[in-house]
Amino acid sequence: MLPMQLNPRPFEWGGGVPRCRYTGWGGITRPKSLPRAGGGSWCSAVTKQKRGVAEIPSCCRRCLFSPFFPPFFGGKSASEARPLSREGCPWPFVTAVTPSSPSGFGPFGEHAVNASWVAVQELEKLGLRDDVDLHVYEVPVEYQTVQRLIPALWKKHSPQLVVHVGVSGMATTVTLEKCGHNVGYKGLDNCRFCPGSQCCVEGGPECIDSIIDMDTVCKRVSALGLDVTVTISKDAGRYLCDFTYYTSLYQSRGRSAFVHVPPLGKPYTAEQLGRALQAIIEEMLDVLEHSEDKINCQHEH
Repeated sequence: MLPMQLNPRPFEWGGGVPRCRYTGWGGITRPKSLPRAGGGSWCSAVTKQKRGVAEIPSCCRRCLFSPFFPPFFGGKSASEARPLSREGCPWPFVTAVTPSSPSGFGPFGEHAVNASWVAVQELEKLGLRDDVDLHVYEVPVEYQTVQRLIPALWKKHSPQLVVHVGVSGMATTVTLEKCGHNVGYKGLDNCRFCPGSQCCVEGGPECIDSIIDMDTVCKRVSALGLDVTVTISKDAGRYLCDFTYYTSLYQSRGRSAFVHVPPLGKPYTAEQLGRALQAIIEEMLDVLEHSEDKINCQHEH
């Protein structure tokens, strides 16, 4: 049903030279004549070119093996990058909502290691069922970036489902968030910025529920006998996790989900969190597909 795509990931040539948000990171060569990537700048990356197709080198760990931005090629923005896929096939993807410092990804606040990023990496190793093509990205804790990036990813990939993952210092279970909230965003992001309106979408509904039946997902995953406790929440925190979730729910008309994980070792290991995410997302896809089949059947009659 969905295409499997192996690294190195091919991308269509979008004109100009291929671009990488992380030039200089993880083995990508940075030409000395160009400024270092950061602060919105873009630098040329070393790639292979053949018949109009560019490939990121396998040594580019930041692009191929980290849940952050996808490699962007051509033009000056994510919206101009065009990853190859079979026409009409949706791309589900997972984002880890984690902050990044000006020098690149790193620890933040009380979290020496970001559990959501580590958990998503474990999920990527495990993979999902054979008919699902999994793509993972990291979303920085920046309101304005979220407002640009999430709609761009939805428009580009038309995924079946997006699952966002974030770490909560207060969580002791793996928590399925039922809804995202539009107002109440007063905390400063990594750029020391806060929306003047303190809301995600001006004029948008106060709350948007996911179309995924989280109660059903929670019951099914709990019945699997994993050594991880899964619970339900209706409050994602009124910070970038909640902001990202609402933005995605608004863009997708509810076809998004959010999972909060506790810090590593409190009480779960990275492997336990990865297996929990795998089970949760597969159940979410099953619930979503069965609900769509029911709707289609009703329409036919």
